[in-house]
Amino acid sequence: MEYYCGIDIGASAAKLVVIEPSGVIVARNIGRSGVDYAGTAEELLSGVCAAESLDRSQIVRSLSTGYGRDNVPWADGKMTEIACHGKGAYFHFHKQMTVIDIGAQDSKVIHLDQAGKRESFKMNRKCAAGTGAFIEEIAYRLSLNVSELNALAQKSTKEVSIGSFCTVFAATEVLEKIRAGVDVADIVRGAFNSVVKRIMEMDRVDGLLVTTGGVVAHNPFLAKLLGQSLGTEAHVAPDAQYTGAFGAALFAAEQAQKPDS
Repeated sequence: MEYYCGIDIGASAAKLVVIEPSGVIVARNIGRSGVDYAGTAEELLSGVCAAESLDRSQIVRSLSTGYGRDNVPWADGKMTEIACHGKGAYFHFHKQMTVIDIGAQDSKVIHLDQAGKRESFKMNRKCAAGTGAFIEEIAYRLSLNVSELNALAQKSTKEVSIGSFCTVFAATEVLEKIRAGVDVADIVRGAFNSVVKRIMEMDRVDGLLVTTGGVVAHNPFLAKLLGQSLGTEAHVAPDAQYTGAFGAALFAAEQAQKPDS
């Protein structure tokens, strides 16, 4: 059996996926990106091969994407996150769609047509507002583990607004609300709504709304709030945190199967 590999080295986490020619995922791995991207990439690939008894020679082609895509020595090529998240999301739905990827350091709004061709995209480049870093900072200020936030937000009974655009100022605002006795669940939901607001300011949504990335993978309630604010259902892509790596693997398979590749 021949396989194809995609690796997405993000600012926070690195994700690796190995697929069959049909697109079926046969193995995946994840770890912190750290500061040695090449070492992280090697560790993830070695781990997958050992766990699944794969020989590297069975992996016909590999592509890298993400923040650290230039630092994967064994990759045969590289693709942008925009292309890979679009490719990975379209594989599951095959419709005109808007893909919203909420990453650790940036967020992306990607428009795909009915055939999966990218029409346009926008990225959030204003500080860390509307990203995973913002969520992590709020968790830190509340002395919570990030994994606790989703369940807490779902328990919220009151609307709490966090209006500061800057992550640093928002953290200060959170401390003020704690001193004022505002319920923690309401603060967390307010933080989620703040992320939603920043994303809504980025661009329109056309067609099916599909969300990707680690933030919505671990906080599906945030995706639900996004859909409610936009007046549509927000679909969380299967294995949302791996969408970029999956898209890279799909591109690798596509390239390898071309006569001139």
